[in-house]
Amino acid sequence: MGIVIWIVLGLIAGLIAQWLMPGKTPGGGGLVVTILLGIAGGLVGGFIGTHVLEVGTVDGFNLHSLALAIGGAVLLLFIYNLLKSKGKI
Repeated sequence: MGIVIWIVLGLIAGLIAQWLMPGKTPGGGGLVVTILLGIAGGLVGGFIGTHVLEVGTVDGFNLHSLALAIGGAVLLLFIYNLLKSKGKI
């Protein structure tokens, strides 16, 4: 998948994840942070989906990849908010 597709997928996944998980976003929630959150979510979601849940590979820009990226981004936001509330960050 090309870098432009990763950025677009990351932006969409990050925006949806921030919408699903309201609260404090790392770095203030700017556009760059949203894109990075979505890309990191795609990596986390892709790893979990491929190696843990065995739902197949993540390839290209499709609903399957988007769903895994959103799930991974929501998981990252959940962990961030959990650590923030406990004063660890």
